[in-house]
Amino acid sequence: MSEPREEPSRPAPERAPAPGRASPPPPMGTFFDKAAYVVAPGTAVIGLLYYFGSLYTDSYYAAFGVPPADLQLSIQTYLAKSPEAVFGPVWFLLVCGLIVLLALGRVGHVLARPGKERQRRLVSRWLLAAGILLVLLGSPSFFGGWSPLRLPEIWWWAQFVPPLMVALGATLAFFAVQQHLQRSAENPRRHEGTTDRMWSAGGALLIGLLAMSLFFGTTRYVGEAGRSAAWEVMDGGHQKSLRVVVYSRIPFKHHAKDITYEDQGAAKGPYRHQYNGFRLLVKSPTRFYLVSHASRWDDHLTVVLPDDNSVRVEMTSSVR
Repeated sequence: MSEPREEPSRPAPERAPAPGRASPPPPMGTFFDKAAYVVAPGTAVIGLLYYFGSLYTDSYYAAFGVPPADLQLSIQTYLAKSPEAVFGPVWFLLVCGLIVLLALGRVGHVLARPGKERQRRLVSRWLLAAGILLVLLGSPSFFGGWSPLRLPEIWWWAQFVPPLMVALGATLAFFAVQQHLQRSAENPRRHEGTTDRMWSAGGALLIGLLAMSLFFGTTRYVGEAGRSAAWEVMDGGHQKSLRVVVYSRIPFKHHAKDITYEDQGAAKGPYRHQYNGFRLLVKSPTRFYLVSHASRWDDHLTVVLPDDNSVRVEMTSSVR
């Protein structure tokens, strides 16, 4: 007599949650999903710090006539220079942003009161118009074109006015868009969904324009800061740079100011030609970049010597 075969078990059908009972919570994200929230912003910040640090350092050495590519600086060196490069603009933008946000927050709080619908609509339209006007006035500076607000070049801060205008205009226009979307949420029957999506897309574009203008203005500032730091070092006579004594096999010609030369004779060996008065500007893997202690920004000259057997360089502290 054959034994009855057991039928394979079938999974029980999922039961719909009973009315009034909360559905089970969604599964938790994986570790990589959680890490993406931390790694992605951190990577963006490090990339910006590297960019601004490299821009500051390259502008600094380019002011001395040193090719930045010849230095072959490391990523750590660029990152170490970034706080000095971006502290000023970041501090300024944070203070200005705080002031603008407090002012717009106060305006939004007043307009949100009952009975302020007409004033709210009128203020939103004026802010949107003013924001678009500021964006249009400042945008030509992004492409090097003519701007109706071109200021005299003697004002060093004039080049930062157009990007700040665009940033302020984008902020005002975005506030107007937020006010419109808030009115749409309060009165959903009076506004169509397609129109609200268009306003939301416009707000996203304004955020991108705001970020671009701030990046553009910060880039300009960092480049100028690097060159200004170089000019200050030139005008100060490189007091904090290392003093250098050069010993050469053969005399070499240069045009640096106040450099003393002495031929010590054959008794001193092959490196008999001594030069005093140099300061070390920077050292690349294959060259020494030297300047005179008496040079200033209006007559600055960089002397380049190869790092080979033709010369010997002795460096001492500049502090006497």
